[in-house]
Amino acid sequence: MTHHCTKFSGHWKASTVFGGAHWRHLGLATGNKLWVGYEHSAFQGQQFVLERGEYPRWEAWSGSNAYHIERMTSFRPIACANHRECRMTIYERENFLGRKGELSDDYPSLQAMGWCNNEVGSLRVQSGAWVCYQYPGYRGFQYIMECDRHSGEYKHWREWGSHAQTFQVQSIRRIQQ
Repeated sequence: MTHHCTKFSGHWKASTVFGGAHWRHLGLATGNKLWVGYEHSAFQGQQFVLERGEYPRWEAWSGSNAYHIERMTSFRPIACANHRECRMTIYERENFLGRKGELSDDYPSLQAMGWCNNEVGSLRVQSGAWVCYQYPGYRGFQYIMECDRHSGEYKHWREWGSHAQTFQVQSIRRIQQ
């Protein structure tokens, strides 16, 4: 087993080679940093928010995800200007068009707060970092949205990450340290 930690385009990449075995345990002692783990190298694939602590099995980082991932192969710290005050605006359609909703709290169900459908076409992150989930109750695919990436503007759901298959978003929570 070998470990490598390299800085790549401003982000740290941690990789572990186990001689063919699958990686099944992750422990983070990162101080005040929060991390995003990715299914594939070069920050590609399904995303997972990683906070300080132990992740003994894949269920610990993927929860009730749409499909399970038994390993992550690249990591980066979450870029966020302000973890205390989080503000985001969601829009019904692409390019910031249609009905909009202002968010500053966690929403386990967007429909329960009055959002009429299960899709978000675009969004603007004014401050902080957020995780958008495909299904209510913080389930399904995770999309990490940060004010310090894309200038906080996500005009189209394809900008949410390399794994984005749908613009279905039904729950959203703040990422806080």
